Amino acid sequence: MKTHQKNKQITRSGERMRSRFEWLDSRHSFSFGGHHDPERMGFGPLRVVNDDIVAPEGGFPAHPHRDMEIVSIVLEGQLQHQDSLGNGRVIRAGDVQYMSAGAGVVHSEFNPSADEPVHFMQIWIEPKAKGLEPKYADQPLVGAEDDEWSLILSPDGRDGSIEIRQDATLRTVRLKPGSTIGHETAGTGRGLWLFVVEGTVLSDGETYAAGDTVALSGTSGISIKNTGAEPAKVLLFDLPV
Repeated sequence: MKTHQKNKQITRSGERMRSRFEWLDSRHSFSFGGHHDPERMGFGPLRVVNDDIVAPEGGFPAHPHRDMEIVSIVLEGQLQHQDSLGNGRVIRAGDVQYMSAGAGVVHSEFNPSADEPVHFMQIWIEPKAKGLEPKYADQPLVGAEDDEWSLILSPDGRDGSIEIRQDATLRTVRLKPGSTIGHETAGTGRGLWLFVVEGTVLSDGETYAAGDTVALSGTSGISIKNTGAEPAKVLLFDLPV
C-alpha cells in the first residue's frame, strides 16, 4: 500500500498507474494521461516519470509539447527521435536525451528495431520560465562508475551533465552488493525523489525494490545501501519543493 509519513511518501512498484496498448506497456509514478490521482500530481517541478517498454517498430507518432523539460534515459534497446527543430537521432542503452520544448516543438519517438523492445524512462520537469526557445541535446551517461554518483542533469551543466532550465539535479549510481552511498540536499526548501531502477536498496529503515519510489521533503540528505545479492541502480532527483 501507499505509505504516508511526515515528509515521506512511498509508492510501491505495483501501485503505479499503468497504460497498456498493443505496442506499449507504460507505468506512471505520477498522474498521466487518463490516469489521475490527486495525491500523485508531481513533486516540486517534477511532473512525469514514466517507465516505458515499446514493442519492436512501435512508438509515439508526431505530437506537440511546450514549456516542459523532457528527458529520456534508455535502459535497454534503442529509441529513434525526430523533431521540428531538425533533430533526428537514435539513442541507445546508456544514452540520455534532453529536449526543452520551450515555446513549442513537435516530436516523435519510435523503436527502430524489428525484433527487440526498447525500455526507457521518460521524465518531465517544469522549467523556471515559459516561452523560451526550444533546444535539444543527447549524450552517453557520463562518469558512470560503480558506487559513485553520475550527474545526469543540472542547472549549470557542470561535470559533463546536461544543462536544464530548472534548479534541479538528477543523479544515478550503480551500487555493488553491500555498498552504501549518501547525498546531501543542495540547500533548504528542497526535496529528494528516489526511483529504484533495478535491485534492492535500504534507506532510512525502508527496503525498496525495482519500480519503488520515495519522495522526501524537510530532510538534509539520504543514505542508500544495496542489500541485495545483485547490483542495484537508482535515480535521485534534488529539486525545490
